[in-house]
Parts: sequence; C-alpha cells; structure tokens
Amino acid sequence: MKITILDGHALNPGDLSYKSFERFGAVFVYPRTEEKDVITRIGDSDVVIMNKIKITEDILKACPSLKYIGIQATGYNVVDLDACRKHNVTVTNVPSYSTAAVAQHVFALITAFTNRVTEHSESVFKGQWTSSPDFCYWNAPLAELDGKKLGIAGYGNIGSRVAKIARAFGMDVVTVNKSQRAQDDNVRAVGLEGLKGCDFISLHCPLTKDNEEMFNKDLLSKIAGPETILINTARGGLVNEKDLADMLNNGQLKGYGADVVKEEPMRADNPLLKAKNCILTPHIAWAPLETRKRLLDIVINNLDSWIKGSPVNVVS
Repeated sequence: MKITILDGHALNPGDLSYKSFERFGAVFVYPRTEEKDVITRIGDSDVVIMNKIKITEDILKACPSLKYIGIQATGYNVVDLDACRKHNVTVTNVPSYSTAAVAQHVFALITAFTNRVTEHSESVFKGQWTSSPDFCYWNAPLAELDGKKLGIAGYGNIGSRVAKIARAFGMDVVTVNKSQRAQDDNVRAVGLEGLKGCDFISLHCPLTKDNEEMFNKDLLSKIAGPETILINTARGGLVNEKDLADMLNNGQLKGYGADVVKEEPMRADNPLLKAKNCILTPHIAWAPLETRKRLLDIVINNLDSWIKGSPVNVVS
C-alpha cells in the first residue's frame, strides 16, 4: 500500500513522527504541496493523508488508484465529497480532538481584552514601572468576567466546553443552539437576536453555504454594540471581514478576537489588519503539542479501522 502525506508540516513541523504509518505500507511525506503538484504527488497512491489540500473531481479522475483520504482535521470542506462517493473513495476526518485547546484559546482571546497582560508586561520591560511614582498603574481599562454575559453561537463539543469555563468565571451564558446538550447543561437557548446585550459573543458553528458571512453589519448592528466583543475560533468565513473592520474603526463594536480569517494564510490586504481593537492569532488554537498528538493518534486509528474493514469517522 502506498501512503502519501501531502501537507505534513501543519500537524508535524518536527516535534512528532509519521513513522507509525509505515506499518501499513510505503510512506511518502511532503511538508507542503502546491496545487499544481497534487496530481503528480498522489500518483498511484492508495491512501492520501492531508489537511488543507483541495481534492477535486479532476484530481480523483487523474488518480484512479486512490481509495482513501484521511483528513488531519475536523473540517472537510476542502474535499469534494460527492466526487469521492462517485469514485468510491472513503473520506474520514477527526472530530472532537481539539475541544480543550480551542476552548482554552477562546479565553486567551477574551482575557486579552479584559486583562491586557501583554500590553502591561511590555510596558514594564520598557521601564514604565521602574519610573512610576505609584506602586501600580494601568494603561487601559481592566474588567472582570464575573457577571458578564456570553452568547455562544453553536453548542457542540467546543461550545459546551466554553460554556463550562465561562460559568467557572461567573459569567451568564446563553446559546442560539437548542440542542439536547444545551438543555442538559441548563444553558438558556435564544434566537440570534437574543444575543443582544451580550458582552461577548463566541462563534462555534461550522461554516456552511447558509451561514457564510452571516455575521455581517446587518446582523451585528442588531445583536452587538459599542460594548460587545466578538470572538471567532471557528471559521473566518462566518464573518464579513470588511464589515467588521468598519464597525471596529467606527466604534460600533468594542473588539474582535479571532484565530481564523477567511483566506489563510492571511492576505496582506485583509481589512482586519488595519482595524482598531482587533486581536488576531495565526490559526493556532488547535496546535498545542498534546492536541496534535491526539489528532495524529486518531488519524492513524482511522486508517487502521478502514484497512480492517470497519471504518470510523467517515464523512463520505
């Protein structure tokens, strides 16, 4: 069996090992693969392991030996699932591996706005404390999370973990998802417009054709305001980035903290780069070592289960 890993650097920049795949067959690892090289590199492979490489009908036609695609991520919108079904190619993903890490990152973004740790640490190392006439100072308003209201859009594994952490901080939590999980957690479900009045709104829904750029100026003007901070660790495409930048610069939104943008890597002309009160991280919420180890173990188990005839985590 020939196994080709097309963009191995994302999951394993050198601190993990793909050696475990060798028990299944010959393994070929490419740190990155450009679109023009995808067909050549897949070639006569039986198995492809990938993260963000687009797999299209044309690629499947050109690579008839391909029988299995293992996505090293939860999202699978980069793969044409209809074409995979047509060509009898099994596709698996990895759900739920990053719940703890992403929920943790949500609060790293939230507390970046409320505690301003980085800015104050930088001021200390620039000498502001040593030259201060007082025993303390603060350069920006600080805030407690206790008593603040958090709205969660999407109440799956990550959304529910965020809710639990928020409650530990003493926050009031509502969700727009009326799932059984939310009911079991006694989290109050509201409609989208019920998010009005939230101090923070955190996005945790998958990106679909129906909700692409749903969080735009029209919606945000109804549910958010000058004291609202929007957090996005889900998908950049959920928001209209131009609208967000305008609202931030005009004071219609207090802040935006995101780990994702619509086009990654981020373009130099992304309007968020010139927006006020905007905190961006380069899609790292999923990237702690422990999280990536868990992900790799599941990817290997997915392939092993498929080989044994009992595939798991199948999306097509």
